[in-house]
Amino acid sequence: MVLSYKVAVIGAGPGGYTAAIRAARLGARVALVEKGNVGGTCLNRGCIPTKTLAAGVSVLHAVRRAAEFGIGAGEVSVDIGRMMERKNRVVARLVQGVEFLLKKNKVDLIRGTARLAGKGRVAVEGPEVARELQAENIILATGTEPAMNRSFGYDGESVITSDEALNLGEVPPRLLIIGGGVIGCEFACIFSALGSKVTVAEVMPAILPLMDREVSRQVQALLKRQGINIRAGVKVREIQKLQGSVKAVLEGGEEIEADRVIISIGREMNLKGLGLEEAGAALGDRGEVLVNDRMETSVPGIYAVGDITGKIQLAHVASAQGLAAADNIMGRGRMMDYGLVPSCIYTSPEVGSVGLTSQEAEERGISVETGKFSFIASGKAQAMGETDGFAKVLADPDTGRILGVHIVGPHAADLIAEAVVAMRAGFTAEQLAETIHAHPTLSETLMEAAGAVHGMSINM
Repeated sequence: MVLSYKVAVIGAGPGGYTAAIRAARLGARVALVEKGNVGGTCLNRGCIPTKTLAAGVSVLHAVRRAAEFGIGAGEVSVDIGRMMERKNRVVARLVQGVEFLLKKNKVDLIRGTARLAGKGRVAVEGPEVARELQAENIILATGTEPAMNRSFGYDGESVITSDEALNLGEVPPRLLIIGGGVIGCEFACIFSALGSKVTVAEVMPAILPLMDREVSRQVQALLKRQGINIRAGVKVREIQKLQGSVKAVLEGGEEIEADRVIISIGREMNLKGLGLEEAGAALGDRGEVLVNDRMETSVPGIYAVGDITGKIQLAHVASAQGLAAADNIMGRGRMMDYGLVPSCIYTSPEVGSVGLTSQEAEERGISVETGKFSFIASGKAQAMGETDGFAKVLADPDTGRILGVHIVGPHAADLIAEAVVAMRAGFTAEQLAETIHAHPTLSETLMEAAGAVHGMSINM
């Protein structure tokens, strides 16, 4: 069976389904091939399920602190099974929502595993029937999966990845997380709050090594205060399985025993069996699919979006790339710009960041002026009882333009949006400081941090 389309998209994650819907709305006949649930890693095994569990932890924190607010809540208990059930319901509703949008926009959702089968051809092996698609344009959006170090003895039970961690039926008494990046730190906060004694082992000198160093230091201090054991600058040599537990052996010989180990050392690209080499698509040094700013690969008519492009592995970047690919296919001419991509971490408290970090400025020889405002001086944060963290603004000393913003604190992932808009509009720190913000709000911390760049913060 051969079906003809203007656009065929392989992979229904945030990059793939966004591209499919945009192309369909612009008038194309579109096929979207997916072997699993629509929504990809983000919806099924990443962003949404982890944030749903984090929301449960947030409620748990609030109940445990209820007495501070004059509220009696009684004894608090955790039912991990019910938390997982709620997480599954949230994911299922959103999966259904994406499927509805695809149907509404007349995108043909084809279940199966796809591979490139020649110029303008996609072969699909489905659960019911094999078929071939003819497509004028093909968009690759196959995403990533957890990276694996085989010496760690992954078995999906005692040694697991984030995929299995999202479906645990019990809270492990002792949990070792290998990798202190975004995913590792988020899981550390979740399971520590649920009752695990958590250790995070990170090979770099500090956790969250890509964030602004002041953010990294602040988060590390706050996680330690929560009882999380941070071991930075250590390398796990091997994992030994014992009777009912596991033991990590560090390079120096030190041993850490735990009931479960989560491997959180990055992501690997899902390109195996896709037929890229046969198609002649150029790959980079890390195995990524090379694309230009129009999301075109080296093969005319084949585009790639999302994590497999090796740009910035975030769901919102994949979605933006998907829109760019669809727009270019449909003649709208759109270029990707990665200059102002917000990064959010859902630890306790949250982190939001955009633009230049302090260490990047130093490495590039860029002079910056810095303004900082702590949440402890915020009336709204005091009222909420959420005073940990700060907002930090980096600005050009000559022009005053904002070069970077970094926030650790309550709702930082939401607050960073204002910084992105301000930077996109070319705001100076002074202009942001002079923009009237409602009082009392958390967003005032950003206004005050901008004022602090020139020593004009009123409340600190």
